[in-house]
Amino acid sequence: MGEIANGDGGFLIGGANRPSPLDGDTAQRWRADLQKLAAERGLENLDRLLSGDHLDAERLVAVIDLSPHLNAIVFKDPEWLEELTKGSSADLTRETIETVAGLPGPDETEQTLMAALRRARRRVALFLGLADVFGAATPDATTRALSDFAATAVGAALRFCLRDLHARGKIVLPHAEDPEKGCGVFVLGMGKLGAHELNYSSDIDVIVLYDERQGLTEDPLDAPETLSRMVRRLTRILAERTGEGYVARVDLRLRPDPGATPVAVSTAMALTYYEGSGRDWERAAMIKARPIAGDVDAGERFLKEITPFVWRKYLDFAAVAAIEDMKQRIDRHRGFDTVGLKGHNVKLGRGGIREVEFFAQAQQLIAGGRAPKLRRRRTDEALAELASGGWIDAATASELTEDYWLLRRVEHAIQMLADEQSHTLPEDATKLRAVARLAGFEGEEALGEALLPCLKRVDRRFGRLFTETRGAPSARPDDEGLRRLSRSDDDGEAIAALKVLGYGRPEDIARVVHGWSLGRYKATLTSTARARLTEVLPTLIAAFAKAPDPDNALMAFDRFLAGLPSGIQFFSLIASNPKILELLAAVITSAPALRETIAARPHVFDALLDPAFLGEVPTRDLLRERLSAFLGIARDYEDVLGRLRIFASEQRFLVGARMLSGIVEADEAGPAFSNIADVVLEATLPAVEAEFALTHGRIPGARTALLGMGRLGSRELTASSDVDLILFYDHDEGAESSDGKRPLAPSAYFARLTQRLIAAMTAPMREGILYDVDFRLRPSGNKGPLATELGAFRRYQEGEAWTWERMALTRARIVAGDPDFAGEVAETIRVILAEPREVEQTTKDVAAMRQRIEAGKPPRGPLDLKLLPGGLIDLEFLAQWALLTQNADLGLCGAPSEAVLAAADFGPAADGKALARAMNRFTRIVQLLRLGPADVRTIAAVPVGLSRAIARAVDLDDPEKVEAWLAAETERVRAAFTNVLGAPPA
Repeated sequence: MGEIANGDGGFLIGGANRPSPLDGDTAQRWRADLQKLAAERGLENLDRLLSGDHLDAERLVAVIDLSPHLNAIVFKDPEWLEELTKGSSADLTRETIETVAGLPGPDETEQTLMAALRRARRRVALFLGLADVFGAATPDATTRALSDFAATAVGAALRFCLRDLHARGKIVLPHAEDPEKGCGVFVLGMGKLGAHELNYSSDIDVIVLYDERQGLTEDPLDAPETLSRMVRRLTRILAERTGEGYVARVDLRLRPDPGATPVAVSTAMALTYYEGSGRDWERAAMIKARPIAGDVDAGERFLKEITPFVWRKYLDFAAVAAIEDMKQRIDRHRGFDTVGLKGHNVKLGRGGIREVEFFAQAQQLIAGGRAPKLRRRRTDEALAELASGGWIDAATASELTEDYWLLRRVEHAIQMLADEQSHTLPEDATKLRAVARLAGFEGEEALGEALLPCLKRVDRRFGRLFTETRGAPSARPDDEGLRRLSRSDDDGEAIAALKVLGYGRPEDIARVVHGWSLGRYKATLTSTARARLTEVLPTLIAAFAKAPDPDNALMAFDRFLAGLPSGIQFFSLIASNPKILELLAAVITSAPALRETIAARPHVFDALLDPAFLGEVPTRDLLRERLSAFLGIARDYEDVLGRLRIFASEQRFLVGARMLSGIVEADEAGPAFSNIADVVLEATLPAVEAEFALTHGRIPGARTALLGMGRLGSRELTASSDVDLILFYDHDEGAESSDGKRPLAPSAYFARLTQRLIAAMTAPMREGILYDVDFRLRPSGNKGPLATELGAFRRYQEGEAWTWERMALTRARIVAGDPDFAGEVAETIRVILAEPREVEQTTKDVAAMRQRIEAGKPPRGPLDLKLLPGGLIDLEFLAQWALLTQNADLGLCGAPSEAVLAAADFGPAADGKALARAMNRFTRIVQLLRLGPADVRTIAAVPVGLSRAIARAVDLDDPEKVEAWLAAETERVRAAFTNVLGAPPA
């Protein structure tokens, strides 16, 4: 049906709906009565409309027959219908809200303010109600306008109360002419009000807070009582029913600890509560919090301060269980067991509005700490961001959004009947028909045809978010039997199921699994953790049954579980993401390095749950963006260091898991690990400098740059690499000391700064260490100053540096610091390396150094690729020799050895491209080996899954062929090394 035109004499509303009255005769009587009233009051346009045959007249009388609430407004103030013949419903609503924003006037009394607000509320209800029923306004637009009016009304009432308290000397406002400005008192709109989603007859949930440092009252001890009295007065102004009606029912119960706190709460008290006692439902509530009145700047500061409470550093899967528990308690308390039409609660019932909200909020709580774009107040916007980020698919977001707005439209229709905060469809057939027609349907049958499938879709989507799918049948017939292992280790049915799954010693496995339920491990110490584990037992056991050796795989998980510090989050994670178990099984059985990382810091597993895991290898720019967002809500320096550790360990773990999964080729891992180190060091250095300056100040003109050396410099880091660094500095000539509370001379300042940087990276914290750090490649090694002044470095390199130190510089790369100074350091290194060198002497030095390493550190097995003759050191030395002798472009300094070898000119002595291919293959093996047990030197000692990955990485079909292939390949590399550099001297 198309849009109904507003012809001469019609309302300026529009919309395509043509509601029918419940009773045609009654509707005509309403029409006659209203026409008579219009004539009596001289409302010519309305009189003319009702006396003619315009469609808007029929639509209007249908609405006043269907809605007793709108009927009462129309007959009390028919003049507003006259206005609708001259101005649009949207414009009249906006003008009404703007009028309220100008209240209170200079001579306003409490009584006149209350009357003005109630009159404005009825106007908005009429204009929005008619637009809604006529189909001219979307539920989205209606909820926004209702929210704007409510927030504006709260602001008017608060301004009146503040102004009055100031006039009576109870408080001192910093700006009496603008009471809200800088007053420190603010109102947080919560729930639907905060999210701009207010319904037609909703209560408004608010929290009133004040910054006690503002000093509104002469005696700070008077503030709680004075401001609480003000809040009670504000509530009365809004909520008390008079002959004019009411503005809004006010609910203050979302404030911190409402049973024990005053109705006006200080920000200090609120922060202490949230940080120490805040619960998951309060975190969910704070997602929608918005300053709506009072000192909005103070409100924004408060919300920023509680950001770490709402948005956790880790993916928070325990929040999912908490939200599910909350919903189940609502269901049990209210008796919502089925989906139906008559008597169904479209907000709290199965498939209702609350389930769409919970669906979005649960996932916002899980991931919002890592993904700031998810921190949306509105439900539809949150769903859109969840889809955009890949957390849910686009079809789910679209379906839930459409269903959400249908439910909101029906909710509005329910509330239009009698202006009550009801969400329940009437049992009475006549009232149900009225709701259907107000919502845009022909009758209850058409309503049911649209609403029942909607409720079922929402119910299904919500249920899938949790493992406890409301009594849904188990995915496998033996699930219940496997769960009984938590109660007994000799359950015959469970043991038989273990055997069918492929376990070779099912009785032994049953005893191990049963042992988890006895609370002997920290991870299963609490009853909640054991309950979560019992729920996921069947999925967990089935996942490990798919391993090459199920028994050993499950025993490896047992060892992992024994070292896990806590279990609730981990088991909740598995419950919400059962597919992750297959990767977990691979990690636990094949990659001890990753397994130990998870055991020490289980939250690194969060990285695998990011939807981007399968689809991207993050670039440095993307990593910077994510780290910046993650550090943006850090509370202090220690929190910054903790967050840096979380980020780095998660991202390193993610690269390793991608390698293990085959998503990332092993030769891509070096740049990926190096990108992580780059962005972390970029953030760490300025954080350390800023913290150091709080005590010691700054050296005039000070500039620093961090030089990455070794594998970091050549972008070849592995999962277990430390980072080789040199800190360069300079400062204004003549600067004698820093300008802080405890000044230091420049040399001491930068040495201490470097010590602080090392401590920031290596100090054990709850989140582990950031990186092991090595500064021994600085001039004179451990004997030299810890920080390196650029001029001194230049002089040392010109007069004292050894060939091996020049070799090290070929792998140098600036990773952090002042951009201009970094450029100077890089240019200094380029000039040093470009100096002409005696090729024969350089060749002898490189060969001699290789001989010393070979004599002092012989290889410890056929997989010791670093030390094997013809292994990584041979290839790295060939690349460094090529750069030093200018047989490779110096622009490749700081590039991976593979790139240098491929571009080098070795003449007839060696094929650079063949050496590059060998470097590529060796790199793949080394990267994968670093995920395995430490010091493994034979393929037989490598876990089966990992050995298979190694074989695949070098295009072999059997791990047993790896060592023979390596022997042949290293022999070829050693031959090339000898051809280029000569045999290492004895």
